[in-house]
This record gives sequence, C-alpha cells and structure tokens, in this order.
Amino acid sequence: MFMNKQIFGAPMAGITDKPFRRIIRTFAPDVALYTEMISCHSLVASHKNCLRNFDRYDDEGNIGAQIFGADAALMADAARILQDAGASWIDINMGCPVPKVATRSGAGANMMRDHDLAEKIMRAVVRAVQIPVSIKTRLGWDDAHRDWADLISIASDCGVQFAALHGRTRAQLYMGAAVLPKLENPPIPIIGNGDIKTVTDVQNVMGAGYCGAMIGRAMLGRPWIFGELTGQACVPENIGVVALQHLGYMIEYYGEKNAIPMFRKHAAWYSAGLPNSADFRIRVNGITSVPELVDEICKFWGCERTI
Repeated sequence: MFMNKQIFGAPMAGITDKPFRRIIRTFAPDVALYTEMISCHSLVASHKNCLRNFDRYDDEGNIGAQIFGADAALMADAARILQDAGASWIDINMGCPVPKVATRSGAGANMMRDHDLAEKIMRAVVRAVQIPVSIKTRLGWDDAHRDWADLISIASDCGVQFAALHGRTRAQLYMGAAVLPKLENPPIPIIGNGDIKTVTDVQNVMGAGYCGAMIGRAMLGRPWIFGELTGQACVPENIGVVALQHLGYMIEYYGEKNAIPMFRKHAAWYSAGLPNSADFRIRVNGITSVPELVDEICKFWGCERTI
C-alpha cells in the first residue's frame, strides 16, 4: 500500500470544503488534502459571504490552502492570513481553466502564459510565509504551448518546494484522457494528477517518476478512496451511514437552509450506479427539509437515522 505522504486529495471548487475534508478524514486521518481554491481578493477583504475565508486549519492535520489571483502583493497577504489560520502549506493555483479565473481575472491557468507574473507571485508568496509553498499547474495553455517544465523550473528558482501537474492542457479542460509525461530528474518533487482512480493508476504515476498521486474526481461519492489506497479503510458496509454523517457536517457548517441544496450533488454521487438511483436523485432534488432528506437517505440505503 501507499503511504499518506504519497496520496493527495485535489483542490476542487464547490467540493473540497471543510465538511468534505472532515468526512475524508474519518477514513484516512493523515492524508494530505487541499482546500477549495480561495480568492486572494475575497480573503484579504474578509468578505463575509464566503465561509471559507474564516476557516481555521489547526485541527485539520496535513492541509494545503490553495489561493488564486493575479496581484502579487495580495497573494502574499492571503498566504500570511492562511499561514496564521494554521495551514500546513500554501498552494498557488496556476492551472484552473475556467474563463472566470483563467481569462477574465488573469489568474489560474493564465500563469502558464505569463511566466513573468507567475514568477512575481511565487517569489512574493515564498517570501511572505515560513511554511512550504507549492504550485498546481497543467501541461500548458494548449498543444502548441506545452511549457510546464519551464514553469516548474522557474518555481524551483523561486523557492517553491513541490508542484502538482495535471495531465491536460488548459484547452482540453477536463476532456479526453489525462496523459502525464515521464519525469527525469525534475528540479522539485512533482505530484501527478488527472484520471487517477485505482492502485494501478497510482503505481503507474509513481513508475513515471512522480513523488505522489493526486486524486480528484474519483473521490466524488467515494471519500473512503484515500483509506483504500493507504490501507487504512475499505468501502463502508452501508454508504447511507457515510452520507448521513456528511450531511450532518454540512448542516453544522452551513446551516440547514444552505446545506440541503448543497448536499444534493453529494447524494447523487453517493448513489451513482446503484439500483433506482435515478429515482432517488429526483426525490432528493425536490426535498426542502432535513427530516425529509434524512428519511429518504435511510429508506434508500436501509440505514438508521443518526441526525
């Protein structure tokens, strides 16, 4: 089996919030996880409509806080705030492909086109904190510009300690198969990311010269995957029990009114592939109260109420 330090949970917007990280920890307490990407502007301004701006990480174990933005000074300020909040390391998003981030705000994957700005940001963040700094990026902007190695070389010169590499270009978004290049003596350790779902996938990534493997979409509806890969846990006997626990964490964090619609996508992922799951999802999408949602989960999986 693989060690905790070799397996990472990818940062995923709208997914890897504090409740989801908490449910993952019940199966793999020490696995390395990332936050959702956090806007440096929102964090520094302490926008109150974004709960993650006020998260504490002291009790979360090995947790990297990922930030995005195109202003080096604000990125440095954000890194200091997250360091003070207890993050284990700071990660700079240099691979998010969505237009809102990569083109309209000049952040995320835009760093792959603007290495000068990327260097300014990396140097500012590294100087700002005493904890490690990493980056997460892609192969390049498109097939004509697969210059990931140049960006990682700059990162090494800036004092960045490790990187995560997603095996697609920005132009590919999440389409097609992720293909990671083989590594030979990279300047800093690199974690492989993209379409990694099984022990065999992890072995292939390690065999290609990567120091670790990052699990992304494979954890949706399967927060126990990290326990499986590290030998700490296996598929639970009743998934409904896990779903209820996750729902409870979301209610505690977001409140009932917000937690119910936010949990619907998780209910869909937990039930994916099971008999009558389509009907279950339709019913869940019409529910507006916690007791109704709990009843539906208990009925679908045949488990007892715990919340």
